[in-house]
Amino acid sequence: MSVFGMIVVALPLAPDWHGQEAFATVFNFVPRMVVASLIAYWAGEFVNALVMAHTKMNTHGRHLWMRTILSTAARQSVDSILVMLIAYRGTLSWDLIFTLIYSGYLGKVAYGVIATPVSYFVVNAVRRCRSARRCRHL
Repeated sequence: MSVFGMIVVALPLAPDWHGQEAFATVFNFVPRMVVASLIAYWAGEFVNALVMAHTKMNTHGRHLWMRTILSTAARQSVDSILVMLIAYRGTLSWDLIFTLIYSGYLGKVAYGVIATPVSYFVVNAVRRCRSARRCRHL
């Protein structure tokens, strides 16, 4: 999509089109946001896996709630910082970038904390299913 957006911006304008500047502003920003999102996602997932594995070993497989919350907090800190810095550095003020990082981080971690009971439900459902030998594929 980002490549198509760049192509469309480069195409000749229609004679009665007057919104090219706004159109170019939006579509020329998309590749930067895609790169920022991919880098932040990969780095965040790596941190998430490390924290989840480390805390699982240290808690001997117990305290799923702690593992999910800690891994979410670590992952979202990396994700929020990277995506905002890569995407908006040089285009927004540092104060606004830090506000976006902080508010985005708080929202994502709050959601992770709220979603923790859902994790427990899914894990317990899979365990019941496996113990009843009804779903060996899980």
